[in-house]
Amino acid sequence: MDKKMGNTKDHRADASGENAMNQQKPENMLGDEQRVKVLSPGMMVLKRFLRNRLAITGLIILVFMFLFSFVGGILAPFRQDQTFHTTEIMLKEYAGATRNAELRYVTAPESEFTKSAYAGMILAKNNGETSFDSNGTHFAFTLLGQDTFLIEEAKPLAEVAIRKVLFGYKTAPGFTMPEGMKQAFESAYKAGEDTFIFEDEAYQIFRTDLGATIGKTRASALASMKIYDVARPEDKALIDSFDYRMAAEQAMAAGLEAFEHDGVIYTLVEDEGSYLITYASGNGEAETFGAVSEMIINAIMPDVFLTMEFKAEAAAAINDGLSEFNYNGQRFRIDLVHRTYNIKTDTETHVLDMYHAPDSKHLLGTDQNGMDMLTRLMYGGRISLMVGFVVIFLEMFIGILIGGISGYFGKWVDTMLMRFIDLFNCIPYWPILLILGSVMDTLEVDSYVRIFLLMFVLGLLGWTGIARVVRGQILALREQDFMIAAEATGVRVSRRIIKHLVPNVMPLLIVQATLGLGGIILTEATLSFLGLGVKYPLASWGSIINAASNPYIVTNYWYIWVPAGLLILLTVLGFNFVGDGLRDAFDPKMKR
Repeated sequence: MDKKMGNTKDHRADASGENAMNQQKPENMLGDEQRVKVLSPGMMVLKRFLRNRLAITGLIILVFMFLFSFVGGILAPFRQDQTFHTTEIMLKEYAGATRNAELRYVTAPESEFTKSAYAGMILAKNNGETSFDSNGTHFAFTLLGQDTFLIEEAKPLAEVAIRKVLFGYKTAPGFTMPEGMKQAFESAYKAGEDTFIFEDEAYQIFRTDLGATIGKTRASALASMKIYDVARPEDKALIDSFDYRMAAEQAMAAGLEAFEHDGVIYTLVEDEGSYLITYASGNGEAETFGAVSEMIINAIMPDVFLTMEFKAEAAAAINDGLSEFNYNGQRFRIDLVHRTYNIKTDTETHVLDMYHAPDSKHLLGTDQNGMDMLTRLMYGGRISLMVGFVVIFLEMFIGILIGGISGYFGKWVDTMLMRFIDLFNCIPYWPILLILGSVMDTLEVDSYVRIFLLMFVLGLLGWTGIARVVRGQILALREQDFMIAAEATGVRVSRRIIKHLVPNVMPLLIVQATLGLGGIILTEATLSFLGLGVKYPLASWGSIINAASNPYIVTNYWYIWVPAGLLILLTVLGFNFVGDGLRDAFDPKMKR
């Protein structure tokens, strides 16, 4: 009982003590909430900002955009320039065919029959001549068979000057012309012959304006209209050699059914002007070696070897006027284009995986370059946000510098700088940007350099608005009592501006910068959409949405342009919400 009474007395004493303290508390003493409002203006601004639901929504949107762009790009399994391929069956050119319409030559061993010499031979042939000169060398050609010519190079042995019945001989160094050889020449010359025989050797006579030239000829090249094909690629060098062609041409010109070369007997089987060349294999059976025809059939790809059977099927289809044929169960189509037959077939082709629909591997599909859209959006967000912040910081730096000097010093300094700003505002903003983009396209400026130039120009052209705001605020603040007191106490001018004026202007600048970020992002997106901003292989949201300029893509591939458009919309909306929230929070007249 006594203990309970004691506790009651203690409680009463404590209560009376609190009442006494409350009665002694002055009326003007600040409560905890009032102390926060008066002593912590930053906390007051934060509290006002956090009460604004739209501002918090905008802040959440911006946090998501930064995580999506910068963290998402790190975690993404692909690179922004990584391309993906797929396999498709496409009708592609497989081979080309045409009927041969010109002489083709092979050069004899140890001979130098050049293209200019070949051109001289064609010119002489068209003029009805049988000899020609090329690079100081005399050539003569004879007809071996139908459209087949043996071209021989003449080595001059003696020059003969002829005056009526007198012959003057001038021999080449190291050569002596016997009397019997002179008599054989003179007899052949008088008979109008082009060759003569002396000691079982043939010599050529080349008639000139002053007489003739006696020469010894050797085979230089073989020109023919025939096209030689080979059954095995390892035999191509043999069938294209001069000696083999010479033996084959002489046999075909003589109407023989076989010829020998290097100890091997080759059989010729004629079929309507074409020839099949066979030889006896080790077991005695006839094996196909090659073919001779007028049709040129070559594969489009250099690593593809066309078999004799394929060429035969293609030539037969072309000769019969067919538009397609089958070979080994595969269908081939023939298209005639300017006397050339394009042979096409369905081919398994590795192509870019363009406009791939969203799936588990590519959550937002792929673009026109076969690149993952989600990865491009992440890296594109980095570029768009980086451009926005760098440009706004550049604008604020220039604007605060020019506006601060103009507002603080006033008078002629203010007048001069304001007129400079008026003059600067006369520069056409969009035409300058469009011209700059065109110039960078013409100069093929590197993609990374292009971004920095774009940021520099955007910042250089957009600072005047911030300078006017800073100038107006400082004009109002410099007449306040605290500035007069700072000046009276001898504070330096630079310290007055940095410590007293700029902090009072910063809340307004923060609001304006936040609201201006959305506009800069839209400007960059517009330039990239027009093809004058960020260039491939780098990505920005504006360059990605450039695909929407194609009506077919707009109507069929929504995942190419809708996500980029939504990201731009949400980002600009988030900056506007945050800017409005900061403006309301910094406004001392707002009631909450």
